[in-house]
Amino acid sequence: MTRASKRKSDNQSSASVKSARVDSVRSASSRGTTKMQERIDELYTKYANESSGLIDPEGIEALCSDLGVDYTDVKILMLAWKMNAQKQGYFGQDEWRRGLKALRVDTINKLKKALPELEKEVLKSDNFEDFYKYAFRYSLTEEKQKCLDIESTCILIDMVLAFQYQPQVHSFIEFLKVQTDYKVINMDQWTNFLRFCQEISFPDLDNYDSCEAWPLLLDNFVDWMKPKANA
Repeated sequence: MTRASKRKSDNQSSASVKSARVDSVRSASSRGTTKMQERIDELYTKYANESSGLIDPEGIEALCSDLGVDYTDVKILMLAWKMNAQKQGYFGQDEWRRGLKALRVDTINKLKKALPELEKEVLKSDNFEDFYKYAFRYSLTEEKQKCLDIESTCILIDMVLAFQYQPQVHSFIEFLKVQTDYKVINMDQWTNFLRFCQEISFPDLDNYDSCEAWPLLLDNFVDWMKPKANA
C-alpha cells in the first residue's frame, strides 16, 4: 500500500470512529429524551381525570398538595404561564409536556425545586409584563369574555402584583370596592395599572398627569387618593 492510500485509509477509519461516536451520543440523548417524556407522561396520568383526560381543578389541588403549595399560590399561576395553559383550572397533556420540558423536570421533587427558579424567571422585567397580561387572559373563563368582574380583579391583582407594589395594590383594591362607576375591568385598564405602579410616585402622586393617556378609571383612582395623600 502506498503512503497516500494509507493516509486515505487512516482518515476514513478516523472519520468512521468519529461518526460512530456522534451516532452513539445522539442515540443516548434520544433515549434520555424519550425516558424523560415517559416520566412526564406518567406524572400527568397521576393527576389527570380518567374520563376527561385532563388535569382538572381536583387534579391541580392534588398537585398543589404534593408540591406543598396552596392552590391560590402565585407560583401555580406561573406554572400555568410556563405551560401556556389556555383554560383556567385545567392542564392539557401538550401544555403539561411543554411546561415540564421547558423546566427540565420529570418528577414532583424536581418540579418543587424548580418553582423558585420559575419565580425568578417570571420576575425578570422582560417576562413579567407578559405574565401579568397572561394572568388576566387566563382568568377569563367564558368564551369571548373580555372583562373581569371587580371581585375577581381584586383577588387576581393582589395575587400577582401585591408582593411588588403592596401600597398601590391595596389602595387600588380599596378604591375598586367602594367606587360604583365600574362593574368590570378590561385589559387596557389592567395593563395600565401596572404602568401606573412602575411610573407614578406613590402615595404623593406628584408626577401623575391626567392629560396623558391614562384610563379614566385611574384618573378617578388618583382623585380618590389625593385627599388621603394630602392628609
